[in-house]
Amino acid sequence: MALFDKLKEELDKAGRAAQGALDEGKIRLEAFRTRQLADKAAQALGYAVFRARQNDGDVDADTYTRLSATLATHDADAAKYESQIEDLKKQNRTWGAAPAAPEPAASTATAEPAASPYTDSPAAPDAGTPPEE
Repeated sequence: MALFDKLKEELDKAGRAAQGALDEGKIRLEAFRTRQLADKAAQALGYAVFRARQNDGDVDADTYTRLSATLATHDADAAKYESQIEDLKKQNRTWGAAPAAPEPAASTATAEPAASPYTDSPAAPDAGTPPEE
């Protein structure tokens, strides 16, 4: 019976680890979505300021208050989700789950060129390398 007890114990441990990973994944997704909303709010606020300054004016108080409150709300929500992720990580460590292995460093020799932040196309290859045929 000791074998079955040990098996049940290991299955329970694996189940807890899997549930923790699922919970963390859900929270990470919510944090990501909330960060996207915060980014959109920051972008809207930036556009409002830009347009107002372009017309030699200032953003009206109501618009600024509304947009900055939206940004602050989404930012606070994202921070809350990130705090929950940290709490789950701490719980997983106390349950005996192994910490996640670090990601291996990507080789730059075989990596695709990064996209330019100014265009939608990949960055141009180095001038010192001949073009591929």
